Amino acid sequence: MKRKHILFLALAATVLTGCKSLYGKYERPAVGVSGVVRDPISSVDTLAVSDTASFGNLPWRSVFTDPQLQTLIAKALENNNDLLNAALNIKMAEAQLKAAKWAFLPGFAFSPQGVISSWDGNPAVKTYSLPVQASWTIDLFGTLLSQKRSAQMALMATKDYQLVTKTKLISNIANLYYTLLMLDKEVELVSEMEHLSKDTWELMKLQKEYGHVRSTGVQSAEANYYSVQAQKTNLLRQIREAENTLSLLLGQSAQTIARGKLDAQNLPSRFSTGISLQMLNNRPDVHAAEMNLAQCFYNIETARSRFYPSLTISGSGAFTNNSGMGIVNPGKLLLNAVGSLTQPIFQRGQLIAGLKVAKIKYEQAYNTWQQALLSAGSEVSNALVLYHSSQEKSRIEEKQIATLRQNVEDTKLLLAQSRSTYLEVITAQQSLLNVELSKVQDDFYKMQAVVNLYSALGGGR
Repeated sequence: MKRKHILFLALAATVLTGCKSLYGKYERPAVGVSGVVRDPISSVDTLAVSDTASFGNLPWRSVFTDPQLQTLIAKALENNNDLLNAALNIKMAEAQLKAAKWAFLPGFAFSPQGVISSWDGNPAVKTYSLPVQASWTIDLFGTLLSQKRSAQMALMATKDYQLVTKTKLISNIANLYYTLLMLDKEVELVSEMEHLSKDTWELMKLQKEYGHVRSTGVQSAEANYYSVQAQKTNLLRQIREAENTLSLLLGQSAQTIARGKLDAQNLPSRFSTGISLQMLNNRPDVHAAEMNLAQCFYNIETARSRFYPSLTISGSGAFTNNSGMGIVNPGKLLLNAVGSLTQPIFQRGQLIAGLKVAKIKYEQAYNTWQQALLSAGSEVSNALVLYHSSQEKSRIEEKQIATLRQNVEDTKLLLAQSRSTYLEVITAQQSLLNVELSKVQDDFYKMQAVVNLYSALGGGR
């Protein structure tokens, strides 16, 4: 008798221990976040950040202050098809979560039946039955609970992916908008050089009449003029293509995009990346990867719970006039209730395999989460180094442009005095144009770095 008591207590302790692990909640596993962002200037490889406010937490209107750009972003957030589909995905995940919650409630089925029968020509007999059946699964070992929690994690991940889509949309629109501003500025510079090269060509023709320049000099000046015109044509094509792409993001047919000027843009110049651990929650794709990890955790709980018995209580009630069912007074209620306990026995191989698969998927989700964090840090590092390098290069080019402009004026003056060659004039003009275009591109890269950093830090709110 004592042995039976000891065996019963041991079995109860095992079951209770198992239940405790099945009802456990997801906790974030250890993750290395130190040094995930690299300093863009210092020779030290890691960026020491102590601030808690992240640049990515700013509303997008506080970052992109150009009124016309704000109008475009607002329009895209309302009309973009990818963002609309992301919202629909959230509705589907919410419906799945509701279904997981409703699994705790009993199920009811109403199946009325009616029969008309006649035997050997006798008057027809009408019988009917109005049964209502109920079934309720008691969640003893957390099967339904873990499924509900898994659905909750899936809903959170879906919301994260909606924010990912929104962030990408805002970033793409901002980058295309600034691309258009850059191309407009380049067209402006090329147009100025077009007039300048035309004046040089006219000067060469005049110099040839006086015998100061050969025909080859005139031809070189003419060819340089046509080269500048070809550059302008290419830039106009790029503008049209950028407008078409931006129109697609706005959910409208291709058309001209109203915009401001590159020189009038005012973007933030000081950034706060926040501490590395906050990036786990701030980056929607990183957070979504962790929610997928949590979902896999609860899938393991579900797989474990299938090793334990399931308890189902079912009942039925019927209103009938069929005396053949043993009812003494037809037209009364018939009630019954049944409880069943099911313990899986012959499915153990499948259950073990299912648990192993769930654990492997958890490991994969953990690796994906780790990679998402490293990718986030790499994107932040790249954006910071792009901003600082473009800013420094632009400062140098500004000095270079001032020198080259003076060089163009001096060589033209010397050519008019027959103290310089046409090659020096053309070379000076080409050098000036190349550096001016390079500075515009670096100014654009600086703007692009701001957009990339905002996106890399989980902006888009």
